[in-house]
Amino acid sequence: MVRTKHSDTLLLEEKGSAPILKMALENPVASIRNLIKNSLYKFMQFFWECYSNDKFDPSWYIEYQCNELEILARRVAKGEPKEYDLVFNQPPGTTKTATVSIFFPVWSWVNWYWMKFITSSHSAPLSLESAEYSRDIIRSDKFKAYFPEISIKQDKDSKSNFRVVKNIFLNAGQAPRLLQGGGRVSTSVDARIMGFHAHIIIPDDIIDPKRALSDAGILTANNHLDHLGTRKTDKKVSAMVMIMQRLSQLDPTGHLLDKPDKKIRHICLPGEIHNYKEFVKPPELVQFYINGLLDPKRLDESALKELEADLGQYGYAGQIGQNPAPPGGGMFKVDHFQMLSVNLNPVNYLQTVRYWDKAGTKDGGAYTTGVKISKLANNKCVIEDVKRGQWASEERERIIKETAESDGREVIVMIEQEPGSGGKESAENTIRNLAGFVCLRDLPKGNKEFRADPLSVQVNNGNILLRVADWNYKFIEEFRLFPNGKYKDQVDASSASFNYMMHKKVARRIT
Repeated sequence: MVRTKHSDTLLLEEKGSAPILKMALENPVASIRNLIKNSLYKFMQFFWECYSNDKFDPSWYIEYQCNELEILARRVAKGEPKEYDLVFNQPPGTTKTATVSIFFPVWSWVNWYWMKFITSSHSAPLSLESAEYSRDIIRSDKFKAYFPEISIKQDKDSKSNFRVVKNIFLNAGQAPRLLQGGGRVSTSVDARIMGFHAHIIIPDDIIDPKRALSDAGILTANNHLDHLGTRKTDKKVSAMVMIMQRLSQLDPTGHLLDKPDKKIRHICLPGEIHNYKEFVKPPELVQFYINGLLDPKRLDESALKELEADLGQYGYAGQIGQNPAPPGGGMFKVDHFQMLSVNLNPVNYLQTVRYWDKAGTKDGGAYTTGVKISKLANNKCVIEDVKRGQWASEERERIIKETAESDGREVIVMIEQEPGSGGKESAENTIRNLAGFVCLRDLPKGNKEFRADPLSVQVNNGNILLRVADWNYKFIEEFRLFPNGKYKDQVDASSASFNYMMHKKVARRIT
């Protein structure tokens, strides 16, 4: 358990301190109310059933996070000059949105009914969902029993924009006096906030893996973050609490940390420290990891292994390790290729694909490459053959057709379509040249490292077989040096055919 400023109070309760015990017996509602009002972590535990049907699973980092949020909120409430903005980086599935975007605003309102929030996410539905959960807690019978003075204003009650009011009960039997309070405006990366300012701004996962694949997507998210920073009620006091998983070196976290004039308290919690210990911030939090894991219940070794296979090395490094650096040399452990020198029983084959990565000209320096891969019944794959050369367009099309005829009509032929009208026309010409064969166009998305991620995980786990042939040396050397080597055509063609057969999506977000 992380010791916080509330620990002494909790210890007194456990020991049966006479004053506290007497107060609890005489007025249990007031006693509980006082406890949860002063502790976001206890507040969250107490009202968890109003948010989820699942049992609350306590964890040291949730308590630590709550303590950090309390410190920031109390300074804002007192009007004290801001010391820093908060940035949390931690894996998905660790209750980060529930803590920061759902319970934190509600807890703040029971203490400071006037406080205003702006919350944002990478999509409008996600942002509105968090706001709806906050409203559900306030509307619950349990919340009304302990905080009857806090409610949502009836004529200002929507998921995207609602206001809190405080009811002052002056005399029994009389209608309460209403004090206009703060509220919450929810937005997203594709929208702009106008005419509303907040005491605390919460960007919550304002970029997703698909946007992170493109410079334009990253720029949009970072511009949105900068715009949110202009919506503070008081530039000297108002604070920002950003929470996200890392997706790129230039993502909103990187963008904020790179600002020399920004004071940031950066709390970074990788899912495991077997490989990412150096990224834990503050470093002393390493002592709370259990067997190298942030959360052995939510993210145990088997779950992390599955996530690595699902996300690939790049996605795993960012979303779990909080280290979004593109993989360097060694992305593929080439000694883990399983060399195959015998023919397999045909009944073991489920599907075979030949993928062509076409070079434009004979003397352009790039290679045209066709990689043939088969999927087996045990879910492993065999790289059967590689055709590779620097050919002029007419010779290239002839070789592609001859190869298709040699492979047989049961083999699917895939053609990479380069961007632009020229790439489209070239792909269409090849498909016409292969009339009678099953031929598909592929429009690659994301960079080559992202596309190679799923294959790299399977190679490194010994699930890719390589048929012994004279093309093996150059093929293995390209994989060994990827993505820093001169050539990438064999890796690109292999990755594309593998992703097609395994129905892999190279950009995913886990929740």
